[in-house]
Amino acid sequence: MKRKFIINLILVVFLNLLVKPFWVFGIDRTVQNVVGAEQYGFYFALFNFSLILNILLDLGITNYNNRHISQNESSIGVYFSNILSLRLILGAFYLAVSMAAAWLLNYNAAQMRMLLFLTFNQFLLALILYFRSNIAGLQMFKTDSIVSVLDRFVLILICSLLLWGNITDTPFRIEWFVYAQTGSYLFTAAVAFVLVLVNSGGFRLRFDYKFSLEILKKSYPFALLTLLMSLYNRIDSVMLERLLPDGKVQAGIYAQAFRISDACCMFALLFANLLLPMFSRMLKQGENVAGLLKLSTVTMAVPVTAGALTCVFYRQQVMDLMYNSHTAASAPVFALLISGFVAISMTYIYGTLLTANGSLRHLNMVAFGGMVFNIVGNLVAIPRFGALGAAVVSLATQSLTAIAQIAIAFSIFGLKFCGRTQFKLAAYVLIVTAVGFVTTHMPFGWAVNAAVMLIAAGVVSLVLGFFRAKDFVKLLKIKDEPGNR
Repeated sequence: MKRKFIINLILVVFLNLLVKPFWVFGIDRTVQNVVGAEQYGFYFALFNFSLILNILLDLGITNYNNRHISQNESSIGVYFSNILSLRLILGAFYLAVSMAAAWLLNYNAAQMRMLLFLTFNQFLLALILYFRSNIAGLQMFKTDSIVSVLDRFVLILICSLLLWGNITDTPFRIEWFVYAQTGSYLFTAAVAFVLVLVNSGGFRLRFDYKFSLEILKKSYPFALLTLLMSLYNRIDSVMLERLLPDGKVQAGIYAQAFRISDACCMFALLFANLLLPMFSRMLKQGENVAGLLKLSTVTMAVPVTAGALTCVFYRQQVMDLMYNSHTAASAPVFALLISGFVAISMTYIYGTLLTANGSLRHLNMVAFGGMVFNIVGNLVAIPRFGALGAAVVSLATQSLTAIAQIAIAFSIFGLKFCGRTQFKLAAYVLIVTAVGFVTTHMPFGWAVNAAVMLIAAGVVSLVLGFFRAKDFVKLLKIKDEPGNR
């Protein structure tokens, strides 16, 4: 199982490194620079609003389905036919609730029009994720890796034509960005549907009330968890736009700072998507997950920490490189949000383990506490400090929820802290931080200094023994299980 994890992690990271960085820094960033912070903030707040409620599209079905199919591959045909019908009904419900909530928040006509398309896009994304949960549940990780980048690849092609193809004399509009997303998601959903259809042994759209009710009963803890986490991860920009006179601009500043950490979350999510079916199968078979947990923790924590610290030391330069305006305001916000990603990365590992174990009650308690802390903190901080206040609250929320999840996982699985590993991690952080201070005083350009810091961090990780070539070679030589297609 460790070998499969390493091979598919390398593949999925490689494919996403080919596509998603260009999407984030070439397309999404360019769109914000072209339309300006205010117009992008207009879009960004609505986009996050649509994300908060998108759990109504799923109600935890995708996570439940991934876990169930991983353990019971033969049931995919029955589940696929019934669940897809249920998801269509949930899509209509999500649209109605979203528009009603927008009306209660007094959104204007332009905001309602854009939100209508954004909610449809969320419906398509939810379908894609559901189809992918079947693919991953069947242990078809390589196929899932390709599907995971397909929507972004198509979107890059469309937006590149609109931004640089000189196919129109009209300046780029933020609405075009939303329409391009719709087209790419429709295409990807169709491809993913065909892949599942081929492997499910047939399909007939039908709605079974008893089956659907049973699925919802089993999946509602996943739904509650996703809703609570969406609230404390995504409500910042919505509150900025609603609470402040210059809310659209502040949301745009927050979006500038948020972009890199959000891009990093894409890779962490891919990491978690690999781990969930693996943890689920290992737990069902009574295998010890400690080895895979330690491997995934170190594999995630070491590079994430190095990257986050580098971004903190060179925050202003990174913002100046990426954006045309508001960089002085977004730089400190960026430093706080990228620091919070270190905590987020740990929740993707330990939260995934707890999800695979079915420990949803514990996760929901943590998420509820995080939601309350985040909303109350934002109500206090945003009116006084704007985007910077929201970033402080976000960092505190992510840190507290990560610590809580790690503590719960150690308690449930009887894990023990490895003093040697903890000491090495602490030493790694201190050494890389010291290197960061030194590089800021080097007589070279900031990009060279940052590269030196990252290279030094890599050397330190090897010296401390986090990544040993012989261990990975050993894993790759182990005969793999069937099903790694």
